[in-house]
Amino acid sequence: MPVKSSHDSSGASVVATLMPVMAAVLVGFIIIGVALPVLPLHVKNDLGFGTFIVGLVAGAQFAASLISRVWSGRYSDRRGAKKGVVAGLIAAAVSGLLYLVSIWLVSIPLLSVSILLTGRAILGGAESFIITGAVAWGLALVDKEHAGKVIAWVGTAMFAAMALGGPVGTLLFNAYGFKAIALLTLLLPLLVLVYLSRMPAVPAHPHAARASFASVMQAVWLPGLGAALASTGYCTILAFSSLYYSAMHWQPIWMAFTAFGVALIIARTVAGHLPDRFGGARIALIFVLVQAAGMFLIWLASTSLVASVGAAFAGFGYSLVYPGLGIEAISGSSPQNRGMVMGIYTAFLDVAMAIGSPALGWIGSHLGLNAIFLTGALVVLSTAVVACLLLKRAASDNQKIA
Repeated sequence: MPVKSSHDSSGASVVATLMPVMAAVLVGFIIIGVALPVLPLHVKNDLGFGTFIVGLVAGAQFAASLISRVWSGRYSDRRGAKKGVVAGLIAAAVSGLLYLVSIWLVSIPLLSVSILLTGRAILGGAESFIITGAVAWGLALVDKEHAGKVIAWVGTAMFAAMALGGPVGTLLFNAYGFKAIALLTLLLPLLVLVYLSRMPAVPAHPHAARASFASVMQAVWLPGLGAALASTGYCTILAFSSLYYSAMHWQPIWMAFTAFGVALIIARTVAGHLPDRFGGARIALIFVLVQAAGMFLIWLASTSLVASVGAAFAGFGYSLVYPGLGIEAISGSSPQNRGMVMGIYTAFLDVAMAIGSPALGWIGSHLGLNAIFLTGALVVLSTAVVACLLLKRAASDNQKIA
């Protein structure tokens, strides 16, 4: 069992402690990242479907994540966070196998896309177990006052994987087609499982007292709502930026998402301590304004450079909105319930993705791809209202205590 040391008080030690968990998330999420820029092209060009089906295929992963999120949190609490991550990686490999089956049936587009949807759904469940288990694992390895760093750095590994996955996935797709993406999705999780066998686990809490779903939801719903609204901007870039760049004849098509991910990583590297130091809601309020400005810039862009700068602003802003609101969600929770708390909190992101992707696709099919980014910007901006409500609630609680 890992023992916390006095060195946990330093930011560098926290990062060093979390490095094995971050590495597992990094490699595990590359299999998601490689598909992001090319999946819309595969569905549209290879299978012949429109933007609504593109949004549906993208959203299937997040709908499945939503359904499995609370389950994954409870599993990590009761069976151990490491076992949660392992279960997620096994499911990810299964999704890669279904990708391969869908390719073999590409001559029957409806059947092929149905199997692809199933694979995306299983990958959504895998993602749920991987990220929920990893956050619970990280929270168990360091002291509670570093909760913001845990959420930020584990998330950084996720976005680094997706930023790296963009160019890698595009390169593989252009050279070998979607089959290369399917093979990577099948094989890479199996390699990560070998690596995880040498990593330390943390104690499970199979018999500890559990908070009820209702009590956790009461504490989490407001920061979760803010996370859902802010994550709509992430959803917009995730599902539609490659199609937008392709329609505008901008190259490379993965640049928006990579700019988003790189800016997010830089922001969390230099400013990841801010939510722990100044309060999650306050930092979320400041950074969501930056994120919204970036989304508006993409909407107004007439060149790929301006659009990519907008994506970078959006990533820089979103970088601390999610962990900032996450601190608000996890405040007051006990160690044996952190998996469930983070599972429910992250489920709000899944709601945004599951509903947002098809809804934005519908908007794009009726008003054009450009309208998708205006809609995303307006939804992101509304997160500021939630952050203000959280600040007001905190001030009211402090007055009661005084």
